[in-house]
Amino acid sequence: MTTSRQYRKARSVLQSLIQGLDPETGAELSKDAIVNRIEINRSMLIAVTAMEQAEARMLRRVQLPESVGKTWTDEEERQLKAEFACSEPIPLIATKHGRTIRAIEARLERLGLLRSDQRSTDGSFVSPASRREMD
Repeated sequence: MTTSRQYRKARSVLQSLIQGLDPETGAELSKDAIVNRIEINRSMLIAVTAMEQAEARMLRRVQLPESVGKTWTDEEERQLKAEFACSEPIPLIATKHGRTIRAIEARLERLGLLRSDQRSTDGSFVSPASRREMD
């Protein structure tokens, strides 16, 4: 996996080239250098933007709980139901399960234990048709 440091270095090289400078020496590149062609320069700008977005995603991902994106097990669902039945706070449940509050609320909604209007997070993960069946 590419590290944040590698992204910063590559971005720095591209930004120098975009400015028409040699990334190693800082010397101005000749006007006929390939990096001074408009399509090449635009492509490098797009690459820098994509790298910045990828780095931002990496940084956000590092801050997420460890179980984000993992499949729910039957045992974990049983534990969730028991915790919710005991009125444990959802943020505490989320911490115990290593998941986000949104994931806990979505699972509770899918299990029919929480209505979408009771969620503190945005969006419903249950289709309108399924929600009507629960009512």
